Amino acid sequence: MTPEEKLKKLEVSLEKIDSAIVAFSGGVDSTFLLYMAQQILGKSVLAVTFDACIHSRRDIDQAKELAVDLKVKHKLLRDESLLKDKEFMANPPERCYICKLIMMSRLKEMAAEMGIAAIMDGANADDLSDFRPGMQATAEMGVKSPLQDVGLSKEDIRLLSRQKGLIVWDKPSSPCLCSRIPYNQAITVQKLKQIEKGEELLYNMGCGDVRLRHHGELVRVEVPRGKFKDLMEQETAADVVKGLQAMGFHYVTLDLEGLRSGSLNEVL
Repeated sequence: MTPEEKLKKLEVSLEKIDSAIVAFSGGVDSTFLLYMAQQILGKSVLAVTFDACIHSRRDIDQAKELAVDLKVKHKLLRDESLLKDKEFMANPPERCYICKLIMMSRLKEMAAEMGIAAIMDGANADDLSDFRPGMQATAEMGVKSPLQDVGLSKEDIRLLSRQKGLIVWDKPSSPCLCSRIPYNQAITVQKLKQIEKGEELLYNMGCGDVRLRHHGELVRVEVPRGKFKDLMEQETAADVVKGLQAMGFHYVTLDLEGLRSGSLNEVL
């Protein structure tokens, strides 16, 4: 089935929904879903972005800007209840399941209060082949995943987003900051802040796609292999080391395998 045929199926499925909240991160998937929902549902769609320290301020601010560009109703949902959940903070492999249960329950409460019929997220067909315990939680909570349901892959969504003129069509994926901490190593606010500041440092040095894997006093930097040469230039490397050490890391390493989404899942 072509991306255009899948798009037709998506339009048909969205036409059956009276009103919806879209869990909106500002990434390519949720932006495409929000755009399509807004085209079909108009003012009956609401974008909601979680404002919590597990997400970088840059991602939250970009989501706000995108919502303005799309001319869609948008709410920030400030919620730090995850930081009080001992099971989540212990960072088990089922961390995303716990997170989704808590976050989607808040969206269900909001939907009930506002009389909104459905909650949707931007999960795509490729997510079915990865370790994504959060999808079980969204299914249990009755959250719809329209992109996934019609078989739209990440590649399909980027292609269609480009055709629709969405500026995020080639935006790198940006999972929550907790995904940089190895499983069963405790999540702390300090670690999340170190990761956010460290990635911002590298972002400002031209690394638009970066993961800062937190291994205690050692940090493992993942960037695309094409960025290795720039990053290893003597002055740049010295600035990276100095900057990350100032944030509390003693040892700064570059992962020679390069950037891999979900690399910490490799141990499971």
